Amino acid sequence: MNLLRSLHREGVEHDAAQDDRLLRRRNLEPESAALLAVVLRAAGTRAMAEIGTSNGYSTIWFADALRANGGERLLSVDLDGRAQREAAENLGRAGLADRVELREADGGAVLRELPDGRLDALFLDSERPEYAGWWPHPLRVLRPGGLLIVDNVLSHPGEVADFIGLIEADGGCTTTTAPVGKGLLLAVRNPG
Repeated sequence: MNLLRSLHREGVEHDAAQDDRLLRRRNLEPESAALLAVVLRAAGTRAMAEIGTSNGYSTIWFADALRANGGERLLSVDLDGRAQREAAENLGRAGLADRVELREADGGAVLRELPDGRLDALFLDSERPEYAGWWPHPLRVLRPGGLLIVDNVLSHPGEVADFIGLIEADGGCTTTTAPVGKGLLLAVRNPG
């Protein structure tokens, strides 16, 4: 827990001093991370991908939940190689390096390559305007009953509106928005 508190604090301080939004860490808020860790454990999540690794703050929360469920390695994707190296270091400090596959790549490209129904959960915390261009892969890669989680839906509604519209038009999910942190969209892929 000390490591997580430290990483979050460092992330907030880093972002406050960083003018370029693309170079910010933009970590998940602690209350959002804790909620998602509980949800992932309760759902028995064993196979998960995260698009947007940053310094590994959320990755640590998710990998720990998967480990508790006897799950596979978490796939965590980010375009920023420097961030991936920092995340690798932080995962090592957390004792979770062997529980995560870090991949320096475009999130949309990775989702296109994943097989149908492969994941129990997918977390999107990357470049929000790109999500709609990734369609239909964020749902296709989820198994029936799988959970799609999208961060920042209340703090940046305009940037995710098209993507949320695609989810709603698809009709294959049950959704809610959790007003925690910067807003989490939770969409469960319906069976059938």
